[in-house]
Amino acid sequence: MILKEKTALLVGATGLVGGHLLHILLEQPAYDKVKIFTRRNIQLDHPKLEQIVVDFDHLEQYVDHMHVDDVYCCLGTTIKKAGSKEAFRKVDFEYPLVMAKMAKQCGASKFLMVTSIGADSKSSFFYVQVKGDVEEEVKKVGLSSVHVFQPSLLLGSRSESRPRERAIMMVSPLIKLIARGKWSQYSPIQAKDVAEAMYRVGQSQRQGNHVYHYEQIMSK
Repeated sequence: MILKEKTALLVGATGLVGGHLLHILLEQPAYDKVKIFTRRNIQLDHPKLEQIVVDFDHLEQYVDHMHVDDVYCCLGTTIKKAGSKEAFRKVDFEYPLVMAKMAKQCGASKFLMVTSIGADSKSSFFYVQVKGDVEEEVKKVGLSSVHVFQPSLLLGSRSESRPRERAIMMVSPLIKLIARGKWSQYSPIQAKDVAEAMYRVGQSQRQGNHVYHYEQIMSK
């Protein structure tokens, strides 16, 4: 039996989860080619890797690169880093939604994305409101298989300094200790664990819309 060659597209490869996921996609045998959309070339050379430098404000121009099997969307920023609420919404809402629509147009089998615990379009908290908005709109696109990962605080080494997150990381063992039952979804989680879960789910045949919290992400 001749197995079909598979291609994955990763957006957000320079982020905390995306960086781990890129190495997993390249190292594991499920995909023969791994494409990434990036603002600038990253210093990584691999025979399976194809880097496409894109202008994220004009993603539609790169639709020819969207003929892939699975799309992994790890885009995300902070209001502080983005510079404004409008810029934050562009990265965390507009770009992922455009990617989902392009994935649908080009016949991708799966769309997997990272949002946040507490994502709620009706929230008065802007950050989780935007996360909820993008989840709702992506689900309306009509893709046959959408998988949303809602981690709490992501643990791992970041290139930029986030003092508040460093402080929370110091007490994360205590948070995990008291986050039991329905509160377990708020447990801090290693970005690598989220990346591994995304890859694992990407190899499943589950159809429809699915959401994964801490316990589902950590389930092997």
